[in-house]
Amino acid sequence: MTMRELEKKLRKLDYHQARLYLFCNFISLMLITAYSVMMQSSTVQEVFPEGGDSRKQVMAIFVLTIVGCAAFTVYATALFFRKKSRQIGILMALGSSKKQLAPMLYREILVLGILSSVCGIVTGFPFVMLIWNGFRMLIVDSEEMVLNIRAVGLVIPAVFLVLVLMLACLSAKRYLARTDILDTIQEEHRNEPVKELGKWCGPVGIVILLVGAIAGYEAPGISMRYLNFVPPWWLSLLYTPVFIGLYMILLHTVVHGWHFRRKTFDRDLVSRSMMKFQGKQTINNLLVSTVLIAGACFGIFYVPMLSAGSIKDISTRPYDYLYHYRADQNVPGKAEVETMASGYGLSLKDWHDASYITLGMDGMHMIEEGSRIRYEYRELLHEGKFFSETGFRELTGVSITVEPGTYLAVSDDEERMGYMLAVSSTLLTNMDTRDTLDIGFAGYAHFGMLTDENGFYVLNDADFAEIAEGISGEWSGRAALFNADGEDDYQFAKELFYELIQSSDESCELPSYYNRVYKIAENEAGRTYWGDTMAISEIHYDDPDSSEFRRFWTYMPRFRMLDKNDFIRTYAVFLMMFLFIFLICTTAGCVICYTRCQTIALNNRYVFDDLRKLGAPPAFLKQEVKRQCCTVIRTPSVIGIFSMTFLYTLIMFANDGRLTIDEIMGLSACGVVIVGIGLLLYVVYRKTVKALVKELGIEG
Repeated sequence: MTMRELEKKLRKLDYHQARLYLFCNFISLMLITAYSVMMQSSTVQEVFPEGGDSRKQVMAIFVLTIVGCAAFTVYATALFFRKKSRQIGILMALGSSKKQLAPMLYREILVLGILSSVCGIVTGFPFVMLIWNGFRMLIVDSEEMVLNIRAVGLVIPAVFLVLVLMLACLSAKRYLARTDILDTIQEEHRNEPVKELGKWCGPVGIVILLVGAIAGYEAPGISMRYLNFVPPWWLSLLYTPVFIGLYMILLHTVVHGWHFRRKTFDRDLVSRSMMKFQGKQTINNLLVSTVLIAGACFGIFYVPMLSAGSIKDISTRPYDYLYHYRADQNVPGKAEVETMASGYGLSLKDWHDASYITLGMDGMHMIEEGSRIRYEYRELLHEGKFFSETGFRELTGVSITVEPGTYLAVSDDEERMGYMLAVSSTLLTNMDTRDTLDIGFAGYAHFGMLTDENGFYVLNDADFAEIAEGISGEWSGRAALFNADGEDDYQFAKELFYELIQSSDESCELPSYYNRVYKIAENEAGRTYWGDTMAISEIHYDDPDSSEFRRFWTYMPRFRMLDKNDFIRTYAVFLMMFLFIFLICTTAGCVICYTRCQTIALNNRYVFDDLRKLGAPPAFLKQEVKRQCCTVIRTPSVIGIFSMTFLYTLIMFANDGRLTIDEIMGLSACGVVIVGIGLLLYVVYRKTVKALVKELGIEG
């Protein structure tokens, strides 16, 4: 038998390790390619605003996914060479030199690495198309949902492919550098025990994790509010205790376990010892899989949190229809809308309308000067729409009293929109005559349908008449409310929506965050308004069904039938992207857990063989496999799910210092999702146990 034939025979005996290495490379490149292609597609780039929180969240989770994929690729490579070391040692013992072995080893890993990675990249494209088009086919389809893939999406997978090959070559060089043949042969039995700490490390780790999460989240706000500093990048380092605490929790889990009775500890002695003697790898794997499962929860929680609030808002509206428009536009009134409704066999009831005026509001403007923040008083800072108290009563049926010299801000019953409203203004300005009115904030009026980015407000009748004198149609408007008499019709709602667009000229083609008052103030001061220089402030009448237009047109109406039927269409790209994040992170996390279980069990095959020889029944051995897999899968799942639930609750609470009914409903829906995630992970656990039992040859 020649050396080449011997090497080929030994390689066949190690096909299990090659199979795991191929699988991990394939999965990691497929997931990274799919995520990168979708994230870099023009479809997603156009919908997710540049510099917005949504895009930052998508990018942050993408980084976590790359770290996770790199982690299980690293350990699959390490496991491959740990098993390969026996083959290398045997060939060295038979007289092969390192110079002879090097070409053989490099050729094998390059072929395996390139083959699996290229297949993963190629498979990433149909994987994306399958999920994306499945979403379009089963849930919602629109012109905006056409996935336009760009070549730039292949840059990150290509870089990752190079890193995978470099890692494999470095590992090969490391093993070829060994001089002790016996150490090389016995490499697969070498343990990596972790340094033990006392049982205090687990509880202390929980405290450190919570402190890090709160400190990292609150630090930017404290820096701006109390220290007048632009939050520097290094404030993100305050999240570091989260990972330190997480590491301590996982260390406690691997070394001690969370047991309170000695009897239980003795029962898990064998499975815990197997994990403990390979503690370094185990903890690192659990750390990465915990972060990935937390990322998966973050992605999937977006869906119920968005849906629950929207469904409640739509279903509890007191009127079916609300629209408002500028007074100088030829928008249909009551007679025209009734004529339009009659074409669908509908009639209208409960029609109410009222006039409002748009005024300039003063306030403190935040200015960034390098790393410092200073506040400067501006007479013209905000744009607000004001009703008289009589007009507000005629429109909504809500009777309120507004004292002279004060104003009320309109919010919903829970006052969730308070953070968007100007509640500290002391001066109102008629933008046509530049007459002013001294004013003071006196609280809230409640009517949830009259909430938007610029805000609606209510003035005393006398104050309203005084400040409204001489105002033009450009700075005044009208709002109308009504119900459909009988069963509503989607086509009527859609036609009325399109008619409102066609009746408005280009001067109304503005997003809700475009501040006309601040624009005028900037122009008068010789400065260019930011909204005139950025594409983010552009929406177009020729694309009225896009999510950008539906979410941000400043005169976007609120039609129950339209909003209910088009909700998924409006947020389709957001829902699809976050659902995709869930799938990618869950898949990566499950693969890491599966790989770790494989590593612990196969590296300790001799332990199972020794226990079998000592008389351990198959049921006992199978139970040890179950305990080991349970710890590896359950620990990151529980910690990841709990951490993300805590973070979501913290974010909701930090918005206004309380949890609203909508937020509680959303968190309850997230609880149902958690049950689904738990069932999915349980299936992974059962499949992993079944595979390991078969791999170890345990019967019974």
